[in-house]
Amino acid sequence: MRFLLLYVAPWDFSPTVFLLCAVSAVVYTRGLVALHARGETTGLWAPLAFFIGLTLDYVVLQTYFDYLAQHMFWIHRLQHLVLHHVAPLLLVLAAPAHVMKAGVPATWRARAGTLFRERKLMAWLLRMAQWLFRIVQNPFVAPVLFVGLIYFWLIPSIHFTAMLDVNRYRTMNWGMAVDGILFWWLMLAPRRAQGAAAIGYPARIFIVCLVALPQIFLGAYIALRGVVLFDVYAVCGRAWALSPLTDQQIGGLLTWIPAAMMSGVAMLVILRRLLTEEAAAGFAPSRLPQLANRGM
Repeated sequence: MRFLLLYVAPWDFSPTVFLLCAVSAVVYTRGLVALHARGETTGLWAPLAFFIGLTLDYVVLQTYFDYLAQHMFWIHRLQHLVLHHVAPLLLVLAAPAHVMKAGVPATWRARAGTLFRERKLMAWLLRMAQWLFRIVQNPFVAPVLFVGLIYFWLIPSIHFTAMLDVNRYRTMNWGMAVDGILFWWLMLAPRRAQGAAAIGYPARIFIVCLVALPQIFLGAYIALRGVVLFDVYAVCGRAWALSPLTDQQIGGLLTWIPAAMMSGVAMLVILRRLLTEEAAAGFAPSRLPQLANRGM
């Protein structure tokens, strides 16, 4: 029981994080039940990826892990690896939109649609959100924003103030989490789900390779630098008796190697989507006459 209270219970309780995770889990579960009742199946891997991704986000933001992230640089880098890479990638691969839509009562969806149609302010906010979404989903903006946030929060002077100011600290973590979902959605979601925002799979492969390079450079710089760059942890007090330089080196390695590996994983996913869609198009019934004529 003491272990549960110390390591699993919220360390610095955030109602926003708790409600977002709880509501997402409930709505997704309702959606699974509703789809099952209709005879639709989602398989095992999509729900598993969704709940693992959601759990990882909750753990690094709400449990004792968050305390450690504020007192050890390498734990902080692991936290951002989860928020910016691992958890959003899993959530996107789960493709939860269809399931969660089924989990929202039809009457709620109808009321929301009426609200956005009839209230001018709500309609304006919706248009603004769509406009911002199109900007951050631009294939030239998204990779710059993805890498730029990592660099920005690791500028030593900015990192120092962010780790000591609770509002900046939360802004940093929320920004990484939201940007991670937006970037991996653009890279990994099927084109049919993205609609007009979809970009070609070869372009996606180029982008995921491109964002790996500055992360490798930054991680190598931090890991191989012979002086301590992030002295804020001496002010906060380190959770464990680890030398500042060793702490920094491990953090640099986490920025360097696993982040680059995530680009490799993403490339494999994109290639699989490309091959799957090409195979489906190649054997579509509408194309069979064309293939038969070519054979003749």
